Amino acid sequence: MPTTKGSMPPSLILEQSHWHNAEALVVGVDEVGRGCLSGPVLAAAVLLPPDCHPLPGVTDSKKLSLAQREKLYIQIKQQALRFCIGIASVAEIDRLNILNATYLAMQRALQRIQPYDHALIDGRDSKKHDLGKHTAVIGGDQRCYSIACASILAKVIRDRLMCRLAQKYPGYGWERNAGYGTQAHLHALDSLGVTPLHRHSFAPVKQRLNLEKGETL
Repeated sequence: MPTTKGSMPPSLILEQSHWHNAEALVVGVDEVGRGCLSGPVLAAAVLLPPDCHPLPGVTDSKKLSLAQREKLYIQIKQQALRFCIGIASVAEIDRLNILNATYLAMQRALQRIQPYDHALIDGRDSKKHDLGKHTAVIGGDQRCYSIACASILAKVIRDRLMCRLAQKYPGYGWERNAGYGTQAHLHALDSLGVTPLHRHSFAPVKQRLNLEKGETL
C-alpha cells in the first residue's frame, strides 16, 4: 500500500524500518521531467549505507537552487554506496504515454542498481508495472531521505543533459527551462517550430504540429 503524504521533512524513518527487518539494501527512487515538453524522462535510484546520517539541506529538488543542488549532488554521490539512472526517450513517451514511460525509466534504474532488498519509490503505486519489491510513497521527495536524494541526482543529471541538447537545438532555452513549457519556450515553438526532441503527444506541441500541417495543405 502506498504511504500517505505527511508534513515531516525528509528523514530515514522509512529506510530504518527496513534496515531493522534485515533489509540492508534499501533504494530510493525518483523521476524528473514528467511535465516537460521536450527531452526524455529520467529516474534515479540511490542506495545509501544503513549507518548514514541525513545531509543538511537535502529535500525535494524543486525547492533547491541550482547551486544548492550541485553542492548536494557531490555530497550525495560521496555518501551513496551506488546510484544509477534510467531513461525513457521522447519516442517512448509518445508511444507509451508519459505515465508508462516514467515507470519504464524507474524500472531501468532499478535493473541497473541491482541487487537490492527493497525500493522506496516516489508517487502512487502501480500494479501494471513490475518494480520489484517496493513501497510507493506519496510525496516521498519531501518526507523520505533516500527519495529526496534520488530527486536531486535525477534533477542535476537531466538538467545537464538538457544543457547539452540546447547546444544542438538552440533558441528554445532548454539550458534555462530544462524543457518545461515556459512562455519563452512556447514562443520559440511558434517561431522556430517543433524539434525531434519535442514530445509530439503533449498538447502544446501537438497543436503546433497540427497548425504546421494545416499550413502545408
